[in-house]
Amino acid sequence: MSENPRLRPLDFQPVTHMGQQMWYLRDPLQLTAYQLVMPPALAQMLVFCDGTRTPKEIHAAFCRHVGQQVDFALISDALEQLDAACLLDNAHARQVQQDMLAAYRAQPHRPPALANLSYPGEPQALTALFQEYGAGDNLNGWQPWQGRGIISPHIDYQRGGPVYAKVWRRAETAVAQADRVIIFGTDHNGSAGSVTLTRQAYATPYGVLPNDLALVDKLAAALGEEAAFAEELHHRQEHSVELSAVWLHYTYQKLGLEPRPMIPILCGSFHHFVMNGSHPAEDTGLTAVIETLRQETKGQNTLVVASVDFAHVGPNFGDNFVMDQQRRANLQTADNNLMTAILNGDAADFYQQIAAVQDRNRICGFSSIYLMLRYLETVTGGHRIAYDHCPADPQDHSLVSISGLLLN
Repeated sequence: MSENPRLRPLDFQPVTHMGQQMWYLRDPLQLTAYQLVMPPALAQMLVFCDGTRTPKEIHAAFCRHVGQQVDFALISDALEQLDAACLLDNAHARQVQQDMLAAYRAQPHRPPALANLSYPGEPQALTALFQEYGAGDNLNGWQPWQGRGIISPHIDYQRGGPVYAKVWRRAETAVAQADRVIIFGTDHNGSAGSVTLTRQAYATPYGVLPNDLALVDKLAAALGEEAAFAEELHHRQEHSVELSAVWLHYTYQKLGLEPRPMIPILCGSFHHFVMNGSHPAEDTGLTAVIETLRQETKGQNTLVVASVDFAHVGPNFGDNFVMDQQRRANLQTADNNLMTAILNGDAADFYQQIAAVQDRNRICGFSSIYLMLRYLETVTGGHRIAYDHCPADPQDHSLVSISGLLLN
């Protein structure tokens, strides 16, 4: 192994394997089918895999760290397994990633990643499921809505199905009238402040939602081709756009309409803005994307969707408290304040509310909602359709809050 080993960005998840506590090294890009688990003692070596040390130096640092001499073969074998699983940032992993990206782009469309896993892949079964989620929904007094923006969840349908059903049912008129639909989705693995495009059209069990390649090209030119597609492979497995796109396509099917173009945009984290005191309004790349979207869709009927969840709180997300009734009430108040800012079209207030508490509630739609509001520029109210707290652990000590909003 000639290069100094450096870990790629990974998710570390505690698991029980063969009766022992282990760390699962999850690759967000899934470059291979390998699933590596490491005992906690050995996993301490990973902190030294930062690209500044040779394998021998990693071994020496690890031995000093644990206070005893261990066989170099133990470290060498672990590094070989990391390399085989493409978990190291090296030529091998980069080649696999390039090959995977080429294969993704060579497909006729982006296939649904979660069909037959998170939801039925067969259209009739999927329709039956969606109808079940909407059963009992009362539309008495509802007037056809012809607004411009939708806040839809991206949580799994098993927990969020009724909220999806309510918001998409009330959005049917706007969907029918739209010339195109833009979906801003959370990129759960995206780099700081990234906006990631793809020229692939998203498929669902109902067929293919066409992309708007001319608009994608305009956005890529404004952002820079390299930046726009640097993380395109994230589209392959990311669920945030997909789970709203399936409901969009279901709506077209229900109305008997051919789908309009749908532009999928993945939005990376805003954490760095919050922590370093800067602001996304000052980011030239983000501003270029928004201004290009406005210019290229001016005078056209464009419907915008932010496929987002709100808070992620409780022990399952690293908090040292359980979500008791008082905390749930306080969270609902905080979420209500965010929803008020959204329905007012106030991107600055929405951002400031989250930044003021350093995003302690982990809003999994921070960047997507903000960019949506920047694009819409003026919002004249709207409708609060649904709000829910979804359990996030077996004890119901943790939760994810979700919402359905329609913006005029």
